[in-house]
Amino acid sequence: MAKIQFSRGIDEDAVPEVRLTRSKTGAQGTATFIFENPKALSSTSTEDITGMYMIDEEGEMLTREVKAKFINGQPAGLEALYLMRSPEEWDRFMRFMERYSEANGLGFSKA
Repeated sequence: MAKIQFSRGIDEDAVPEVRLTRSKTGAQGTATFIFENPKALSSTSTEDITGMYMIDEEGEMLTREVKAKFINGQPAGLEALYLMRSPEEWDRFMRFMERYSEANGLGFSKA
């Protein structure tokens, strides 16, 4: 089963909006994950978030590019950026997203 965790090892229940971009050559791409009110920012959490882990039966992918969004001084969301630097990394990410979308009822639409 595909899942997302933040650095504490807590499974994230909030389903993100995911935006994909890919270079014209297909050699590079980015995935931007936008979480609204994620469990990782709950008031009971005391540790810093140092990364986002995407875990499935093939293994684990990691990004350390994670930023918190605050509204009126309160944590409201997280944004994570995952960079893919080769067609192989893109293909691996897309396999993860297929599994993750099936597990969480996500759909795909082209812009």
